[in-house]
Amino acid sequence: MASIAGTFSSSSILKNSESGRNGSSLCQYSGLRTVDSFKLDSSKPKGFISRSASKCRGIRAMASPTVSAPKRETDPKKRIVITGMGLVSVFGSDNDTFYSKLLEGESGISLIDRFDASNYSVRFAGQIRDFSSKGYIDGKNDRRLDDCWRYCLVAGRRALDDASLGQEVLETMDRSRIGVLVGSGMGGLTAFSNGVEALIQKGYKKITPFFIPYSITNMGSALLAIDTGLMGPNYSISTACATANYCFYAAANHIRRGEADIMVAGGTEAAVMATGVGGFIACRALSQRNDEPEKASRPWDKDRDGFVIGEGSGVLIMESLENAEKRGANIIAEYLGGAITCDAHHMTDPRSDGLGVSSCITKSLEDAGVSPEEVNYVNAHATSTLAGDLAEVNAIKKVFKDTSEMKMNGTKSMIGHGLGAAGGLEAIATIKAITTGWLHPTINQYNLEPEVTIDTVPNVKKRHEVNVAISNSFGFGGHNSVVVFAPFKP
Repeated sequence: MASIAGTFSSSSILKNSESGRNGSSLCQYSGLRTVDSFKLDSSKPKGFISRSASKCRGIRAMASPTVSAPKRETDPKKRIVITGMGLVSVFGSDNDTFYSKLLEGESGISLIDRFDASNYSVRFAGQIRDFSSKGYIDGKNDRRLDDCWRYCLVAGRRALDDASLGQEVLETMDRSRIGVLVGSGMGGLTAFSNGVEALIQKGYKKITPFFIPYSITNMGSALLAIDTGLMGPNYSISTACATANYCFYAAANHIRRGEADIMVAGGTEAAVMATGVGGFIACRALSQRNDEPEKASRPWDKDRDGFVIGEGSGVLIMESLENAEKRGANIIAEYLGGAITCDAHHMTDPRSDGLGVSSCITKSLEDAGVSPEEVNYVNAHATSTLAGDLAEVNAIKKVFKDTSEMKMNGTKSMIGHGLGAAGGLEAIATIKAITTGWLHPTINQYNLEPEVTIDTVPNVKKRHEVNVAISNSFGFGGHNSVVVFAPFKP
């Protein structure tokens, strides 16, 4: 979400007509431009910083340089492999169908019909239709659950099945060594909205007892563990649109530290509902191309006007190489490493110097034992926002001096921005690129920004043998996350 930068300033979250108390004045905005900068109360104790919201705070610390040639992990207890993948998407819940639709350049963006959006300034989204949880969630719970958790349970169970870890197999294993880490940026937003509505209209006695449990963001991991009996590390991470990559990074480190043999990790989100869409409209973050919704998400195109909200879930089974080989698992790809950083700059805007993103990429390569020259594919965050798209490209150029052989694409051009689930869905797209040798196109590339000199795979798929791939995700608050995948080589 951090890449919606440039579409609005923090002033749009504050009441532009108010003045702060004790002499402090708040930002005001006119359209998309900041009019006044923050002024903090001069009576505050020393140490408080006053600065313009549009300026970067100077930071001297840089990513530590790699002194010697990088070396990849060789210990089979610490090498992390991917043995299963599961998803719920606008293109269904089958991995192969999902990637086939992406390769075809098909748009999953359409007009919203889940609620009456006729009076909304944005009336389209990457809305999931015809979703079925049959075989994964019993009817009673299926009716009670927020879609956020329904998507999580189905994607998680499908990932376990893909890894040959069905319920009968799990019951023969030490499930205290298998953990779950599936995060969400916004949690059970429908459950929360319904609870607030019941409170206002009917009083607190009419609030469902499931209001709190189905709203809080940890419930995806909890329900999946309850459903499967997995007793290893279990919690959630919520870092807006960087969530899923944060979960992959943390899950891998649990395995590397010997705290788990297998981790079920990813992200889930279901914010295509009145409150979610309305909230992002208020943020001035969304494209308003209502007459051409399928062409609204257009990363790096000069005429982009904001992101398209999406939803779904993407989950990976991450496993130590030692454990995978011991049980004879099918190894799909390898997770080499990752990194997380913070811009420490602004709620929504990226740093103008790109330090947060470029240092995150550099640190991820160091963690992976990979040199920049080895990377030849980037699955970009690329949300289709004014400043964010170019900020990411500029950061990539800082790290990778020669991009002549590099390919970079934007999955969100077809499925929209899945928020906390985005990194999970894009990790699966990245891994499918590795295993198939085909890169999906970035659609709606009509008028490319001249600063974008990297091949964005415009409009038509391309054959490309991936050596090492990175997948980027950035979130509101300046949360940056990058994960590194590669073909598995024994």
